[in-house]
Amino acid sequence: MSSKKSAYSCQSCGAIHFKWSGKCTDCGAWNSLVEEFAEGGTSHFSRLEDDKITKGSSTKNARKANLVSLNGEAQEFPRVKTGINELDRVLGGGLVQGSVVLIGGDPGIGKSTLLLQTADSLAKSKNSIIYISGEESVDQVRLRAKRLGCDEKSIKLASTTNVAEIINTIKDEKAPVIVIIDSIQTMFIEELSSAPGTVSQVRASAGELTIFAKKNNITLLIVSHVTKDGQIAGPKVLEHMVDTVLYFEGEKDLHFRILRAMKNRFGAANEIGVFEMNDIGLSEVSNPSELFLASYDRDTSGTAVFAGIEGTRPILAEVQALVAPSFIPTPRRAVVGWDLNRLAMIIAVLNSRFGLNLFDKEVYLNIVGGLKIVETSADLAVACALISSARDIALPSSTIAIGEIGLTGEIRMVGNLEARLKEAHKLGFKNCLIPKANEKNKHFANLKKSLPDLNFHFIAHIRDLAKFLKK
Repeated sequence: MSSKKSAYSCQSCGAIHFKWSGKCTDCGAWNSLVEEFAEGGTSHFSRLEDDKITKGSSTKNARKANLVSLNGEAQEFPRVKTGINELDRVLGGGLVQGSVVLIGGDPGIGKSTLLLQTADSLAKSKNSIIYISGEESVDQVRLRAKRLGCDEKSIKLASTTNVAEIINTIKDEKAPVIVIIDSIQTMFIEELSSAPGTVSQVRASAGELTIFAKKNNITLLIVSHVTKDGQIAGPKVLEHMVDTVLYFEGEKDLHFRILRAMKNRFGAANEIGVFEMNDIGLSEVSNPSELFLASYDRDTSGTAVFAGIEGTRPILAEVQALVAPSFIPTPRRAVVGWDLNRLAMIIAVLNSRFGLNLFDKEVYLNIVGGLKIVETSADLAVACALISSARDIALPSSTIAIGEIGLTGEIRMVGNLEARLKEAHKLGFKNCLIPKANEKNKHFANLKKSLPDLNFHFIAHIRDLAKFLKK
């Protein structure tokens, strides 16, 4: 008879505990331990408590690894174009054969829609596609495909959640190029008696599918749920075992979505693709800067334009600030699309180095369009928007601001200046606030000659903004 062994698995970090407690000792999460069982000691935690495993027993029958030289010839990774340019950009040029891609995002953000459109585009290029849905029936997938205009008949559908059934189904097919799993939280392995979606099931299911895909050179696209904090649900090891991790960002009430590469073994991380959600699904946005600046008013105080870099793509975004009197002891600070701690630092620098007192004012900051900026080079644009709003003075027309602000008020050098300025020039901007430290760069003289229509204003210290804003 098979014996059941139990342990308590943390649903936040995946740590194993042999006694229940209210708090996970590894990650500190409260009420996250769930009891899980396995038959006959086949689970990952049953092996941990097996005292019969000795230190050297696992090496008796193991083979030696094949050591090779580092400077040998490397084989190029063949790629498959998806036919969706924005997705290919994020992936680094297309899907790599035998790779595993994990796609996460909020419910209803458009993950299944994107993958169904991708499957339809790949099938039209004579690629073999299998779409496994664990959340919807076959009829539901067909209805969604009809609504999106995806009518490629060569896509093969199945509705199942058993990993063993999925692997056996794929084995019977003739080398499918792409397999789509929607979603990993619904999959389960029979050897584990815990419910689908638990840490052990998610980890084991993803591991089995990944190993099978690697051995058979199958490209695997996996959909994953996210937590309320926006992180991919399940253990962190799930992100480590795949080749690429993509996040689908955006607000449900806005009409565009951003696909961001958080990890990519075959391309640049932090690359983004921009899509617009409409009645027929997701449409590509080839020039997102025009989208983010569509409603930009050049003569309004409290606004500034920042030229950022997302991956390898330059993007212009509007920064809006509102400074209002406060009637409470602790004035409110609210930020959308930027770091709240960074805003507090900029406010302190403006108070100490610029003479702008905002400690008794409420400050609201917004990156228009729902774009999330993590670059420190947005500091200067944020400072310009705050000063402009506090003094009710609009920035000179057609102005962009780029620069990182230090605690002493100095403006530090930024990278990728050429790409940023060329994007601004393409959209008709004339004035550029840039760090004076960039003027010393040996390539700046050639850059200035290539963009004769731009007026450069060099800012060495935060105090220099006072002279510029008086013009």
